[in-house]
Amino acid sequence: MLYRKMPKNGEELSILGFGCMRLPVKEDGTIDEDRARKQVRYAIDQGVNYIDTAWPYHTGESELFLGRALAEGYRKKVKLATKLPSWMVKSREEMDRFLDTQLEKLNTDHIDYYLVHGLVGVLWEKMEKLNVLDFLDKAKAEGRIINAGFSFHGSGEDFRWIADAYAWDFCQIQYNFLDGKNQAGTEGPEYAASKGLGVIIMEPLRGGKLTNPVPLKVREIWSEASVKRTPAEWALRWIWDRPEVTVVLSGMNEEAHIEENLKIAGVAHPNSLTETELELVGRVEKKYRELMKTGCTGCRYCIPCPAGVDIPFCFEIYDNLHLSGNEKEAKVMYAAKPGGIIRGDIPGYASLCVQCGQCMEKCPQHLKIPDLLGAVAEELEGPDLEMWEEKARQMFRKG
Repeated sequence: MLYRKMPKNGEELSILGFGCMRLPVKEDGTIDEDRARKQVRYAIDQGVNYIDTAWPYHTGESELFLGRALAEGYRKKVKLATKLPSWMVKSREEMDRFLDTQLEKLNTDHIDYYLVHGLVGVLWEKMEKLNVLDFLDKAKAEGRIINAGFSFHGSGEDFRWIADAYAWDFCQIQYNFLDGKNQAGTEGPEYAASKGLGVIIMEPLRGGKLTNPVPLKVREIWSEASVKRTPAEWALRWIWDRPEVTVVLSGMNEEAHIEENLKIAGVAHPNSLTETELELVGRVEKKYRELMKTGCTGCRYCIPCPAGVDIPFCFEIYDNLHLSGNEKEAKVMYAAKPGGIIRGDIPGYASLCVQCGQCMEKCPQHLKIPDLLGAVAEELEGPDLEMWEEKARQMFRKG
């Protein structure tokens, strides 16, 4: 296992962390606790020392599970991360109640790395008004949290604004070789590192979509490499190649995946990929974009939409549907993201488009956005939309 230092506190963290959003589950959807506990403890025994969870994961059960899984001395072996659910918070007092409940659920007296969860601009504006900075300062002074950070799902402009708003210790960003211009993009980790923030990466495999299924035309490009690697190894090593990255949360929940990720995390040094290998990844990125339905890069130039459509998220979910073929997951995430459930915001569904055409004037890719939104609405909306909204609420709000 390789380790990298957190810039501000000098702690040596394993470059591979264990994220507890996608733990193995039983047929009834509940956590397969015996299997998950063995996975977490095995990863720790192999050198993983950063464990990440959050209030809504597994409908609130992930933190309780970890409180039990990290018993018998395992809590002392790791740095534990969890998150304040920003979309659920309604007052300054609630912040303390959430944290105290999390400490109880996790069976610990402190959280090593505590994040304000899932921030976009509108949520950060709300949290600032509710005095989250005072909460973080006092929780740190009292020792209930040690390091303060934020996880992010907004635009690049929002990222800089939030990163500059507080003396953060670290941040968590969605990043992979397809997200160089999406959300915080490549500029996000670079800017965070310039400010001395540790950088935790989530969704390095885009929820598994870069590894399963892998389109034939993408497999053909990977096969050209002189050094043979799995798609997962290419994706992970591409991220670990960047020296500003501290920890990667791979979403591993299969024993074989854990073994593979551990093996990669023992050799993935920064700046270790050759120029030829980086060019190969670039070709794979280009091929994925050709295969995607929209061609959207997530630059967000089309935002704000006068009708309130969350165009980039609509396209992201639609493209993921056609890469993976997983209609159920796509419809849940469509309700959760463009539907506003994650952010506690008003819906920004594709069907809200009024064909005004303003977005097309702003799009650097010259996409026919209104036509594409019509296709999104046709495939992802319909009479069962309310059912998927309820499933999304259960997944992201219950706890």
